[in-house]
Amino acid sequence: MLKKKWLVVLVLGTAFIILSFGIYLSSVVIGAAAIDEKELVMNETSVLEDENGELIAELQEENRDLVDIEELPDHVKEAFVAIEDVRFYEHQGIDPRAIARALYRDILAGAAVEGGSTLTQQLAKNAFLTNDKSLMRKTKEVLIAMGLERKFSKDEILGYYLNQIYFGHGAYGIQSASEMYFNKDASELTVHEAALLAGMPKAPTTYSPVDNPEGSKDRRDIVLSVMERHGFISAEEAVAAQGRTVPSELHRTENNPAYYTYIDMVLAEAENKYQISAEEVYRGGYTITVPMNNEMQQISYDLFQDSSYFPESSEARSEASFFMMDSDTGGVTAVQGGREYVRQGLNRTTMKRQPGSAMKPLAVYGPALDTGDYEPYSMLVDEKTDYDGYEPSNNNDEYQGEISMSQALIESTNTSAVWLYDQIGESYSRSWMEEAGLQVEDEGLGVALGGLSEGTSPLEIARAYTSFSNNGMKVEPYFIEKIEDRSGETIGEREVNETEVTTPQNAWYMTRMLEQAVLEGTGSAGGNTSYALAGKTGTTSFEAVDDAARDAWFAGYTPEWTGSLWMGYDQTTEENYLEGGSSYAATLFKEILNRLPEEQTASQQEFEKPEGVQDLADPINMGEVDDLNSSLSFKGSGLINVQLTWTPSEDDRVKYKLYEIDGDEETEIAEVQGEGSYTVEGVNVFSLKDYKVVPFNSQTSQEGEPSNITEVEVGSIWGSAS
Repeated sequence: MLKKKWLVVLVLGTAFIILSFGIYLSSVVIGAAAIDEKELVMNETSVLEDENGELIAELQEENRDLVDIEELPDHVKEAFVAIEDVRFYEHQGIDPRAIARALYRDILAGAAVEGGSTLTQQLAKNAFLTNDKSLMRKTKEVLIAMGLERKFSKDEILGYYLNQIYFGHGAYGIQSASEMYFNKDASELTVHEAALLAGMPKAPTTYSPVDNPEGSKDRRDIVLSVMERHGFISAEEAVAAQGRTVPSELHRTENNPAYYTYIDMVLAEAENKYQISAEEVYRGGYTITVPMNNEMQQISYDLFQDSSYFPESSEARSEASFFMMDSDTGGVTAVQGGREYVRQGLNRTTMKRQPGSAMKPLAVYGPALDTGDYEPYSMLVDEKTDYDGYEPSNNNDEYQGEISMSQALIESTNTSAVWLYDQIGESYSRSWMEEAGLQVEDEGLGVALGGLSEGTSPLEIARAYTSFSNNGMKVEPYFIEKIEDRSGETIGEREVNETEVTTPQNAWYMTRMLEQAVLEGTGSAGGNTSYALAGKTGTTSFEAVDDAARDAWFAGYTPEWTGSLWMGYDQTTEENYLEGGSSYAATLFKEILNRLPEEQTASQQEFEKPEGVQDLADPINMGEVDDLNSSLSFKGSGLINVQLTWTPSEDDRVKYKLYEIDGDEETEIAEVQGEGSYTVEGVNVFSLKDYKVVPFNSQTSQEGEPSNITEVEVGSIWGSAS
């Protein structure tokens, strides 16, 4: 009988052990099955850095910077273990002793006053479960905690925990908390700092050292006492640490509003070019290197806030946009989408506006040079002409009849631009502009003056102007140099994207002409800069008000950068319109350059002529001849000669055509260059002729004004002989 009882006990005991083991094994299996490791991939702050590694902005859904557990000092890990789960390195995910202790204290208090959750359970709850209080959730928490213990090492679990927990004021994870409260890396935390942070997760708001310094200090000191009790620190260390003050301010990294447009355009490029959505950037822990010029970005923003640089004409503030890029690489150095740009707001660098005369180099003069039929000093018609009802006029209503291409560009004459556009043809111009990145569907001669139905954007204008600044190669702008994921692997990198639009020779000709447009033409407003600058202004009229403008532009480039600046109103009305036109745009563009640090100007003081390219000579200055004199002379190979003298131009490239006049007939007898004298040999003193000189410009094939007519007197020979 006794044997049977023991046999029953043995069987039941064995069955219980097998059942318990089965339950345990099932729990582990169920817990492991419930673990989706993707839930342990935490949101992490992405950063924008310049090419020198300087932080520009932080992009975050949660302010979290991940840290490797191995980088943390032992006292940091021990502070959290001491206060949250002192038997962490001994249990298997749940701690029966802690649960029993918590239950006992809850019974004594008559309420839930102490939790028995381990660090592993807290990780399971935070990463995989909701915050409901049901028994089923608590059961899942236990099962997942057991699964985590089987799947990961203790340090891995502690690392996940420390990177995930919330520390208040928007800081997630110990790295962000260390930066927020102590302005240092988590690897540099001292014992008293680690203790303060370890005490916060229980109630981040209550124990915030900024909001509740006394409560935070009391909680920290408790953590230090617990660390001393369990042998993590000595009594002397605990006393010394408890004597330290708590931080009184937060060290937040606020994104600079000067960078808002740039940040938004980085996010747009990440999505369009690299298929990384903005949402993913905000939580993915990416490091994005950008080609921003920090000084230019800040200076352009600051100047946009200064109303003295804008032609205000009403209570409403006029708007503006600015876009600048590296002429060679395409890297965007600065961009402002408006004077009061807000994140994800109206970006005026991509809004299309009427470009006015800033379009002339792209629609007329660049294409004309490429036809091979025109050069910078080719003569163009400058007179009012009716083109089947379209009759352009010059702004000053003055007309020279003929004008060189170079001078037409400098003075921004409308009639010559339209005439030349008509000569080269709309289709040729449109094709050229397409290569430069401008899609112009409009028909009609008004395109020559920037009269477009949709207009074009500052970004497009700047990109098109690189056709001149980059030796004939249009370069595509970009905002992202490279993207690295949270593990440091490069997942995207910019590629050179160039298109040949014109020849290096014609690009250089255009640079030289646009330089003169800035020095002495419509782009001269605002004075000089420390930079070599080539560019063109543009103004579109607002017909409803006399002398009012709708859009004002300056597009131009230095030896390194190419950009454009637009001013105007989002909606131009009879109350809101521009006064002063493009002079304001040119002035502000130059002022942005002038405010840059001096070290950035050293390599940009003059344009460098490409190899194998012929330079553009300065315009020939013919001057006038009004002192032509003649006398008979024995000097020369003839018996009697006529000596002609005059004061030549200081420009020794001027040629002089000499004419002999006999009654109504004029005969060209010679041509000299750079000299002020000529000898007519072997004349008949009984049949003397009159003479005149006409200056000639070989650049433009133009004759200047004829000189005075000189009459040879017979008596002059004796003066010559003496």
